Amino acid sequence: MNTEEIRLVPFKSEYTSAFKTLNEAWISHYFKMEPMDYLALDHPQTYILDKGGYIVVALKGETVVGVCALIKMVGKAYDFELAKMGVSPSHQGQGIGGLLGKHILAKAKEFGASTVYLESNSVLVPALALYRKLGFVEISGFRSPYERCDIQMVHHLQNL
Repeated sequence: MNTEEIRLVPFKSEYTSAFKTLNEAWISHYFKMEPMDYLALDHPQTYILDKGGYIVVALKGETVVGVCALIKMVGKAYDFELAKMGVSPSHQGQGIGGLLGKHILAKAKEFGASTVYLESNSVLVPALALYRKLGFVEISGFRSPYERCDIQMVHHLQNL
């Protein structure tokens, strides 16, 4: 598929179920859903958007094929967290994750951020390769609320 067929649009309430479904699919496939997952996925408006965050939706036609969130980190060492990136299994490996990631980093910079943090797991090899390609580097020492987190990364946006 050509990524030119993909439109990136800001989240609207009509995308709530797709946001949850796409993320729940990959989380449940590799891990288990945790309390923080339900908080973000069941309440994206109050947990992410109302707190100064942002969610982008990738559309092919009118079908949601990918999502990614930018969560404001208040009182933390980093400005935002890239989180809840999910791409439909039938559309993986086609560059959509890269489009979402670049868009989220540009949005963070637009919001005045200097750093974007993320948490992942070493079994998610394609995701980690994407994050490195986007310019994220591994760090350590930040306490995660997720049992599955065994890798933490940061992107310094002046390098963008």
